[in-house]
Amino acid sequence: MKNLVANRIKNARILKCLSQQNVADELGVSKQMVSKYENGDAIPTSSKFLKLSKLFGLKMDYFFNSFQVELGEINFRKKSTFSLKKQSSLKEQIKINLENYIWLEDTLSIDYSFKNAIANIKISKIEDVEKAVLKLRTDWKIGIDPIHNIIQLLEDKEIKVIELYDVDAKFDGLATYVNDKFPVIVVNGNFPVERKRFTLLHELGHLLLNLPNCETKQEEQFCNKFAAEFLFPKEIVIKEFGGKRNHITLAELISTQKKYGISIPAIVYRLVDSGILSKQRHTDFYKRTRFNPSLDREVNASRFETPEKSNRFEQLVYRALSQENISISKASSLLNKNIESVKESSLI
Repeated sequence: MKNLVANRIKNARILKCLSQQNVADELGVSKQMVSKYENGDAIPTSSKFLKLSKLFGLKMDYFFNSFQVELGEINFRKKSTFSLKKQSSLKEQIKINLENYIWLEDTLSIDYSFKNAIANIKISKIEDVEKAVLKLRTDWKIGIDPIHNIIQLLEDKEIKVIELYDVDAKFDGLATYVNDKFPVIVVNGNFPVERKRFTLLHELGHLLLNLPNCETKQEEQFCNKFAAEFLFPKEIVIKEFGGKRNHITLAELISTQKKYGISIPAIVYRLVDSGILSKQRHTDFYKRTRFNPSLDREVNASRFETPEKSNRFEQLVYRALSQENISISKASSLLNKNIESVKESSLI
């Protein structure tokens, strides 16, 4: 028990990017005492636990929860200015979310084995990505139709999605496996919906694409291609815009953005990638938006109306509650809602 509590206190401190001295000052104890807490040489009193709970913004049961997860490799190379302290904090935040999620599934005896449908397609050139996307869409039985809720789709395919809101603006997303079994994608929940959707699929590319001996820059290019192709397949690009063209109206771009949930800059890139617009037109487009603030605002406005949400975790909590697998207080803790609110939602 001492080691469990010690690790929890240390991890919570890392979560909040605090030093041992910061914690000591808040608790009214010495730095050495905080060190003893984290080494398992001493256990805080109940009053100190209450202060720790308030300081870290965590429920009391966090410090005594023995259910823990191990994150797979996480690479923050895309954001070189994302400090090590912030990286460590983010990892702890992800762990907390996933511990609750996986513990809940375990409580409900929900188990599965994820299968990567495109694991055998080795990606060595950009055309291979198109083949992988088509294979995945076919395997997932979604054809080439617009996808209204990426998060719901991913969770239906047994990929856990965590949206984080209290995170650094420099963080966009990441993908990893938990306990060498559960595929997970984490995304900045504060993003405009189009950017969130693209980021989710970019990270899905990192998770699923078979990229042997691939350099970082090329891997990013492949994952960008994966996201763009998944959101707006080449076949549909041509169907929506026809053959080679010299001009595209803003109205066409806005209509497509609303239908497919992809940003206008990404649509323009897809038009070039599909041979509909020339690279020179692409350059001209960016020059026009760069020097015209009003046009820039129009081009970068968010318009996709379907929210990117999944209520699976909440459904699992209420299912566990109705089956008496968990108590009202535990459900309240998991949902971060007061007990009365949980009671009102579980009357039937």
